[in-house]
Amino acid sequence: MRIDVVTLFPGMFPGVLDESMLRVARERGAAEIRVVDLRDYTEGRHRVADDYPFGGGGGMVLKPEPLFTAVEALREPGSHVVLLCPQGPTFTQSTAERLAGAGHLVLLCGHYEGVDERVRTQLVDEEVSIGDYVLTGGELPAMVVLDAVIRLLPGVLGNPSGAARESFAAGRLDYPQYTRPADFRGWRVPEVLLSGDHGRIAEWRRREALRRTVARRPDLLRAVPMTCEEREWMDEMTRSGELTRTGD
Repeated sequence: MRIDVVTLFPGMFPGVLDESMLRVARERGAAEIRVVDLRDYTEGRHRVADDYPFGGGGGMVLKPEPLFTAVEALREPGSHVVLLCPQGPTFTQSTAERLAGAGHLVLLCGHYEGVDERVRTQLVDEEVSIGDYVLTGGELPAMVVLDAVIRLLPGVLGNPSGAARESFAAGRLDYPQYTRPADFRGWRVPEVLLSGDHGRIAEWRRREALRRTVARRPDLLRAVPMTCEEREWMDEMTRSGELTRTGD
């Protein structure tokens, strides 16, 4: 997979790209990530990429010319162009899975008061937001998208099945995780996890994932409805009062 990140601030990316899974993905050849300086596609010696908005108002707007020139230079058959901005649909795990199937992504980092509207309507394939808040620019959202997408590529994670078990992958939050010591300050690991009974452990994990999802993110159940088995577990947990303990 190839990903081109078009930004006014390329210096923000080296630290992120040189650590953890993004570094691993690049070293293993699973992904080629290039950070592209938008100013390289501007005209004139001052390399101006923004201008005042028509109609007045504060702030600056990214000009269409350098963005179109950059994307047209980078785009190839099958490329998918994504604009990072607060007005797009919220980025989710399913979005990451879909983008991970693209052969080539071009991520455009918005900045200032945004981009010329013709970039939205005529250049990009979709817009993505990482949440209902405003950041200085699209660089941090681009890093979030990079991390979420890259770790899904074959050969990146040490355990290929790990991504399938994580929060949101199956429409549920992840189950609680424990490690050594089994007894820490009197707080013990659930006995089932020490039993060696893989069937019981798998069932406990599914139940706990459901319990945590119902307590913390019931909205996820609308996207992936409960199975008959999960409904039975939910009835049992409701009768026992387990679903009232939302803090654990």
